[in-house]
Amino acid sequence: MKNTRLPDNSHYSAALYMRLSKDDDGAAESVSITTQRKMLRAYALENHYAVYGEYIDDGVSGTTFERPDFKRMISDIEEKKINMIITKDLSRLGRDYILAGQYTEIYFPSKRVRYIAINDGYDSDSPYTDIVPFKNVINEMYARDTSKKIRSAFTTRMQEGAFIGAFAPYGYKRDSEDKHHLIIDDVVVKIVKEIFQSAADGILPIQIARELNRRNVLIPIEYRCEQNPNMNVENYSKRREWTSSTITKMLQNVAYLGHMAQGKTTKVSFKSDLTIANPKLDWFVVENTHEPIVSHEVFDLAYRRSQQRTCMKKGQFSNLFSGIAKCADCGRNMSTVGTRKKGATANLACGGYKLYGSKECSNHFIDYDTLYEIVLSSIRELVQLSEQDETGVLDAVQIQVKKQNTQSNKINEITSLKKRSRELDALIEKLYEDNVQGLLSTERMNKMLQKYEAESREIAEQLEQKEKENKLIETVSPMDKLKKLLDGYINPTELSSELLYRLIDHIEIGQGTYQKSEHGKVKNQTVKFFFRFAGTPITKKYTS
Repeated sequence: MKNTRLPDNSHYSAALYMRLSKDDDGAAESVSITTQRKMLRAYALENHYAVYGEYIDDGVSGTTFERPDFKRMISDIEEKKINMIITKDLSRLGRDYILAGQYTEIYFPSKRVRYIAINDGYDSDSPYTDIVPFKNVINEMYARDTSKKIRSAFTTRMQEGAFIGAFAPYGYKRDSEDKHHLIIDDVVVKIVKEIFQSAADGILPIQIARELNRRNVLIPIEYRCEQNPNMNVENYSKRREWTSSTITKMLQNVAYLGHMAQGKTTKVSFKSDLTIANPKLDWFVVENTHEPIVSHEVFDLAYRRSQQRTCMKKGQFSNLFSGIAKCADCGRNMSTVGTRKKGATANLACGGYKLYGSKECSNHFIDYDTLYEIVLSSIRELVQLSEQDETGVLDAVQIQVKKQNTQSNKINEITSLKKRSRELDALIEKLYEDNVQGLLSTERMNKMLQKYEAESREIAEQLEQKEKENKLIETVSPMDKLKKLLDGYINPTELSSELLYRLIDHIEIGQGTYQKSEHGKVKNQTVKFFFRFAGTPITKKYTS
């Protein structure tokens, strides 16, 4: 007589595991979470398996096992809540054949967990499972091939200048009509401009960071999380403050010039999250792909001056030539050293010689005050204008000034600030309404309220300053301001960091040599100037 009794599967507590990622785009609906769920539920019902729970990793690659619900499932195995796992096929478990094999061949059997992959006909209780390792290898080969295709597509897009990053640089956002194109983010662009202008004015990154922190300006990752509610800032930043490192990275990012620089890092393997930095020569740089936020002049000044190394000696002494004066032989920056000359400020010496001695380079030392006078006189000689030339420059600029309406720009800025102020008032009012209706906790409301009120105060200060400037603009002639500025360049009475960084790229200091004369030993030395607006360097020889 034929036995028609159903097998007793009541002792099984099954986990239905589902996974979907970009790797499976080509399969579309056939492996969708909805399709997987229907198949797994029907299979469990048909075979009388009690379902303990569903575990779903949607949007997670099969090449990693660092998946939230997979890890939750493993935790439930450890707690002996489940002793069976059912998936649509072996690739749902994972596409890394080594780790997938460790789970199917070692971990699951050691925990007395039965594993079933429906479409592949795999059941760990069956003696016919020899083909499984080969299927795992095939699944990994599929993932590897997909990875190559994705990387190739990304390379093509980078070569075209299309933005492929996960998030736009601070100050930009993705274009709603083209996700591979960046447009300016009007909400925070003023902060980016302020950072660059401050750096161009000689304010160091650490000082810029302190000022932003004082005003409670959101750091980039906090602002990003605010714009993306599904992101939790706790997962990205423990230190909620601006740092000199953040500022320095921004000052080096050519995206703010309107250029796209990508491919800065490469993943070691499609199965690993580890990345390595690529040399700049291997980057994909495409110019003029989007609207710039800062000009080339401001960007260059900000970058150069942010690299400045200052040395304070004798009270208020500051080395104006820091980052500008360089050794003619080894190219290192000239560094301040002591001097025995009575009344002298300091000497400058080759940084390599100062650190490592004569095995690295010779001293190349030069008297600081002597270099100061050489530079000042050279600038005067090079940029000197005749009275007729100066008049011509002023007349030409005056014509241009008439074509521009400076006042209208000021008015537009004030209008934008007032508009944002009204928006903040509306946001604050909405916070209170949401809190009363129970849609927003008091703790969250207070946190957001503090941020909005801080921004509101900052706008009020800016409005006050802009209105003062509007009153002064009528009393101060633009041409008088221009003439004063022009005099500062063509007839300077002293050197300043701004003047040096605007006019000079760098100065090379040659090694001095001594020779005897009627008045004793004299020093001969060569100084070479590389002006930013002159193609050929100017060489000065002097004797002291």
